[in-house]
Amino acid sequence: MEKVVHYTEIKCEEVKAENAKNIRIRWLISKKDGAPNFAMRLFETDRNGNSPYHQHPWEHEIFILEGEGKLIVEDREYNIKEGYAIYIPPNLKHTIKNTGEGKLKFICIIPVISIK
Repeated sequence: MEKVVHYTEIKCEEVKAENAKNIRIRWLISKKDGAPNFAMRLFETDRNGNSPYHQHPWEHEIFILEGEGKLIVEDREYNIKEGYAIYIPPNLKHTIKNTGEGKLKFICIIPVISIK
């Protein structure tokens, strides 16, 4: 069954992972919706917030919707902002930090096999 919903109707939850700071997630599309291959998530990061510095055996794709930040992948740093598309291969340590004055919002897509 298809799903059509405005993102604000989806619960916004605090990311509780170690080293995560002032970041929330909305599971826009997931296995619970019947998606067999990918999950789409919306992250909202407050000023000076960040995703956890972590790694995992799956890839993900990210699209920056709003704000400015810094992507750190292993020992490389990239300035990112609205409109940037990002691919992070499996097994690389990475984080996204909000370095702007407002919120940093981004879409992140992962394979559903990675979801516990």
